[in-house]
Amino acid sequence: MSKNHKQHGEIFDKITHKGTIEKAYNKALKGDGKYNREAIVFSQDETENIRTLRASLINETYEFDGYLRFPVFEPKKRIVDAPHFKDKVVQLAINDTLKEIYKDKFIFDSYACIEGKGTHKCAERIQFFMKKTMWEYGSDATIIKADMEKFFYSIDRNVLKTLLPKAIKSKKTLRLIFKIIDSADDIDLLGLPLGNTLSQICANVYLNELDQYCKRVLKVKYYVRYMDDIIMILLNKETAKEVLNKMTIYTNKILNLNLNFNKTKLFPIAQGVNAIGYKIYATHKLLRSESKKKIKRKIKAMPSLILEGKLSINKAESMLNSWMGHAGHANSHNFIESLFEKHKFIYKNKKGTIKIDTTKLGVIT
Repeated sequence: MSKNHKQHGEIFDKITHKGTIEKAYNKALKGDGKYNREAIVFSQDETENIRTLRASLINETYEFDGYLRFPVFEPKKRIVDAPHFKDKVVQLAINDTLKEIYKDKFIFDSYACIEGKGTHKCAERIQFFMKKTMWEYGSDATIIKADMEKFFYSIDRNVLKTLLPKAIKSKKTLRLIFKIIDSADDIDLLGLPLGNTLSQICANVYLNELDQYCKRVLKVKYYVRYMDDIIMILLNKETAKEVLNKMTIYTNKILNLNLNFNKTKLFPIAQGVNAIGYKIYATHKLLRSESKKKIKRKIKAMPSLILEGKLSINKAESMLNSWMGHAGHANSHNFIESLFEKHKFIYKNKKGTIKIDTTKLGVIT
């Protein structure tokens, strides 16, 4: 028996292992998760509930309980269909196991929902490729920025179910995953629920087919993907047009997806590229105008929200520091300083952390 075959045969056992389920349970409780009503009920007898949940998985009697639907407004208004608490625990257990299987299956330059990757490393890689291609290709170098139309809502679940067995050989594991995938039949004919933890890795599995096609068949050397945002740098405009045409055909015929042609563009490398929250040039990165406008609106609204009890100090500080971490990767010093100058209730402590001075919340700025 080969090592890989043995590994795949043990996937189900790893997903249903007591330690995996307990780890997934603890992860589901992080942040606001512990205040969830279902989480509170589950935790009142967590030992027995974990045992029962494991037994249902092992015996293949586990049933998915459907979705809780609600809107979210960041970064834009969307409808989220989230699983119930016990189902979230199951998905976290599956996800933790699958990520080990797929870490060597994805291309190096896939950056979304992969440990050790993320937006900042993606932006750095794009900039590195821009520097390299300006030297290698010269001023004729052309960027393709491609985006899928309604990506999560358009994923063909039948296509996805043909892709997963390429790496997952355990029939029990596939039956479990397919049960969760098929649960989306109650929502729509196409797509994956945005609230499912499993949707993220499934989306990466789906577009990995496109990654492999562009890298192996089309021989695109400078290619980066962050979920459905794709950046490629080609020799010149003619080459870029040819690659984009072939990519469009493949995406449509093989993956049953359409490119969003309002967001899919070709442009010269000197123009820079709006991607991953930045305007990226070979020499520097800037914050996007939308990001600046959004943080200015949020900071302006903070005093009244805090004073009215609609926003906690901790949450406001967390949001500010998260944004600052993003802004710190761009050439944004002057803009950041202008925010401190205008809004006196925010300041940096000695550790460089943004704090809120509650005594100045009532000061009109």
